[in-house]
Amino acid sequence: MHVLILGGTTEARRLAGSLAAGTPAGLRVTSSLAGRVGAPRLPPGEVRIGGFGGAEGLARWLGEHAVGAVVDATHPFAGTISSNATAAAAATGVPLLVLRRPGWVPVAGDVWHETGSLEEAAGLLPSLGRRVFLTTGRLGLAAFAALEDLWFLVRSVDAPQAPAPARMEVLLDRGPFTLGGERELLRRHAIDVVVTKDSGGQATAPKLTAAREAGLPVVVVRRPPVPPGVPIVPDPEAAAAWITARLHRTAPTTDG
Repeated sequence: MHVLILGGTTEARRLAGSLAAGTPAGLRVTSSLAGRVGAPRLPPGEVRIGGFGGAEGLARWLGEHAVGAVVDATHPFAGTISSNATAAAAATGVPLLVLRRPGWVPVAGDVWHETGSLEEAAGLLPSLGRRVFLTTGRLGLAAFAALEDLWFLVRSVDAPQAPAPARMEVLLDRGPFTLGGERELLRRHAIDVVVTKDSGGQATAPKLTAAREAGLPVVVVRRPPVPPGVPIVPDPEAAAAWITARLHRTAPTTDG
């Protein structure tokens, strides 16, 4: 069975590594990366980089490469590829599993303002602070470009492009981040409000703890929902078990 992992996340690399380390006979795994990051961390095994050409292109690729199962282990906010995966799986009859790390949950002391989009987040900022730690990545900065009275510290893996806030300092960095480092970042730049997407996971969660300790408001953009009817698991171990079960289900039997 040929399994396609739509990846780019820590969970996708862990799943590919787990399958590569103990690949059962008859299982082939290909990881697909979108190619939006300049120097991506490559998972073990076969890797393809670049888009498929929408849902129809992905469906065609699944057929041409005899894919027997797809695991959507993309970023929780990679809505386009998730939508395309759902459509392609439905069109081809290829089973689809979504691997999503659990979202963050506020705890005592958090001052969260949840929104449904970056545009809503931008609309809240003027009432919350003047110096913004923006941790939503390099894409989507246009939503904040009109906030000329606010100053932004933008952290991303690759350099952002216009349109972007006029008063902005860019910090090129990649997680995981430490609590001590996040505390110092907030202090050094006199940050008074944090903006983040609900990416979940531990790699970038220390900023939430640092903000809580400092009593800072955090604008949290809610993640889009998983398409209805698609099974979802929270970790690579559960995804590997799903793949193994499908492999056994499709394995040929012999009479003894």
